[in-house]
Amino acid sequence: MTSSLFAASAADLTIERIRAVAARPENVESLTLEFKREYSTSLLKTIAAMANTYGGLIMVGIVDQAEADKKGCERVVGVDAQDTIDRIASGCHEKFDPPWEPTFIPVPLGDGSGRSVLVIRIDANTAPRPLLVDLQAPIRLSGRNSVADRDRLLRLAREVAGAGVPPMGQNLMAPSLGQDADGQPTADFILRTGVNLPMGEAGTWRPLSEKSVAAFARALNASPLPKALLNLVKGGAHGSLDFRPLGHNRARTARLVWQAYSSTEVKHPVEAVVTIKVPDVYGPTPTGPIANLTIDVISRAQRYAVALGETEWTYRYPVPDLAVLLDGILKTAVSEDVVTELARITDIDRALVAQPRELHLIADRSVPHLLRSEGLQEIPDAGASRGGIFRANPALDLRLADERQEQVDDWLRQLGLDAGLTGMETLLERYRADLMV
Repeated sequence: MTSSLFAASAADLTIERIRAVAARPENVESLTLEFKREYSTSLLKTIAAMANTYGGLIMVGIVDQAEADKKGCERVVGVDAQDTIDRIASGCHEKFDPPWEPTFIPVPLGDGSGRSVLVIRIDANTAPRPLLVDLQAPIRLSGRNSVADRDRLLRLAREVAGAGVPPMGQNLMAPSLGQDADGQPTADFILRTGVNLPMGEAGTWRPLSEKSVAAFARALNASPLPKALLNLVKGGAHGSLDFRPLGHNRARTARLVWQAYSSTEVKHPVEAVVTIKVPDVYGPTPTGPIANLTIDVISRAQRYAVALGETEWTYRYPVPDLAVLLDGILKTAVSEDVVTELARITDIDRALVAQPRELHLIADRSVPHLLRSEGLQEIPDAGASRGGIFRANPALDLRLADERQEQVDDWLRQLGLDAGLTGMETLLERYRADLMV
């Protein structure tokens, strides 16, 4: 799903953003996205199909790419928004059982023509299920509509409102720091993000294959994550081991581990654990089965510095290094290769692979003692913080570098504020300015 447009406020839905979506070659019609040049009766069936499946976006006033190429015309042509809304709303009340309307957002072209692109948002969590059209329940397949068979219809009827679609990218279990025999933390911090994923029918019943896990590992190894991890120890580790299965792997759980290694007592100064779990399903379920992807980063760079005996180390993490790490994690989670492999494992459309919307950070000490000061100042009597849970802005498309940077900076600013620190905004502005030089 074009998640940034689906979650954006009406004020943030600009014609420039819509043109950018239409221009991106990967944004083809899918389970959750469709373009329409103008109103047609088939549009009502598409609304119902998306409502009965995963929800989605329909943009009316945009010519299909193949038609635009054939005729050599502009894709974004617009429609008379009010007339189109009236016709769709009338059809929703006449044809739908029970009557129901999606959300309509007209976005003017801004060229003086009076025409707009009509953005229709279908939220499957608020739509009645099943939503019938002519006594049938349309459902959405990849880029087309179909009709629910008896089993699918019964499953839709059993669903509780708001429970049919997984909370995409939210509700991760909090991580915990490892402990030694004396109950002391064995790492400086652990950071976790991840997503929840719906399961296609084939993915629900089959185990994780060795080939699919190996392909997922290759995608992770080719991603920006290993480089971002090594940056935490400034390449000071003696080497690194690529993502590979290590411990706790089962027919429905794959655990892939990347590790930097050293010859000191801190064997792994930094490591990453990526876990994907597909659900065990026995018989029909009242809600859609959900797979889970978690990305954990465990850092021991401070402990590694002590083991090296290098007094030049400050034993605190520079904020820019954390910015590089967060950017590398998010860029990996939304990269084409990783998304493709996740879609194959879960048997879903690539458009349904959600973007991370939550970050957990747990440190072994208070955040002010975790970070290098670099102008950061503690607020007196602010209280201690050892991390926290940070939400992401769902209106940001993390595939875009500038929007991903905005999210990273937002998380770091929140980290500083929650820890009772001032100066984080100035530090980040200085860091970003240095990158531009």
